Amino acid sequence: MTERLIYLDHAATTPVDPAALAVMLPYFTTHFGNPSSIYRVGRAALHALDEARDQVAAILGASPREIIFTGSGSESDNLAIRGVALAQRQAGRGAHLITSAIEHHAVLHTVEHLQAFGFEATILPVDSSGLVQPDDLRAALRPDTVLVSVMYANNEIGTIQPIAELGAICRERGVPFHTDAVQAPGALPLDVRALNVDLMTIAAHKFYGPKGVGALYVRRGTPLLPQITGGGQERRRRAGTENVPGIVGMAAALRLAEERRAADSAHCARLRDRLVNGVLERVPGARLNGHPTRRLPNNASLSFEGVDGESILLLLDQYDIAASSGSACTSGSLEPSHVLLALARAAGSDTTPEVASALPGAVRFTFGRDNTDADVDVVLDVLPGIIARLREMAG
Repeated sequence: MTERLIYLDHAATTPVDPAALAVMLPYFTTHFGNPSSIYRVGRAALHALDEARDQVAAILGASPREIIFTGSGSESDNLAIRGVALAQRQAGRGAHLITSAIEHHAVLHTVEHLQAFGFEATILPVDSSGLVQPDDLRAALRPDTVLVSVMYANNEIGTIQPIAELGAICRERGVPFHTDAVQAPGALPLDVRALNVDLMTIAAHKFYGPKGVGALYVRRGTPLLPQITGGGQERRRRAGTENVPGIVGMAAALRLAEERRAADSAHCARLRDRLVNGVLERVPGARLNGHPTRRLPNNASLSFEGVDGESILLLLDQYDIAASSGSACTSGSLEPSHVLLALARAAGSDTTPEVASALPGAVRFTFGRDNTDADVDVVLDVLPGIIARLREMAG
């Protein structure tokens, strides 16, 4: 056992930055007002909400009016996809959606749900490193395409998509373009104009902010039908009393993440490379998943032949090492990762259920600003033995 938890699952969630927590606390107590109320304590909450919106907008290169506060990244994805798709169909523009095979389930399941209500969908393949090819998007666009959604960087394998190029293709054709950028803050540039996006999703708990709060950037003029109705909050685009403490904390965490982006990215990339190189040298049958260079600085997704990813995680936990087999939203599932299946298809592998169940076990290690070289040393010390033990048990 180690002396402390070695937390290597920052893609799943992060601890709240103390500075973000400090600005949140007064809005649980003395400044508890409803921002829709006109008396003093309500006006104070509204002022905090406006300041947070200004801060988020400034970092994204957007107007404050283009920022909608939500309850999570998943809600933001749902609002973007359903809201635009339904508004476009209502206006008679069509009912065809395009997304990629490796999206988060908040996107894929929403697209699947819309198909049950008459929408058509094209699921773009990826190459063996997880990249969407711009020519594939160009070929998939149709006169009745009403929305394209491609994530900025993949949560499982870390591959970074050519978002600005994909967005430019959509802009040329007049098709709204959404990106799930949940993994990007603190690691990648967020300027929505440079990225050519019309909608962008972020979630606070991925960049040292609180859980239960997210945001959606919606470019001015983009058609959008609200998906939560009730009061007139968020300019009638998302009803419900705003989570003022969470929103204030998210804005503070986003500002800190942007200020520390260069330093944190360099720190995490160095630790990631140490881990990847060490594992590939010490563990036969190990391989890196995703693009070798176009990847998030903190993400190391590794597969190991002949073993199951969940078994690796259970043994790592005995050494107080926290990692993941992929998306935290699907951990515990017996189904093989849809992301790894998409990579296997691109590599020409058979992906029948029998073969898919025998895919190499994958473990995702994602670093944060508090991880150290000592953490990497511990993983490199114990992981080879864990893999050897599991392979021996598998016989």
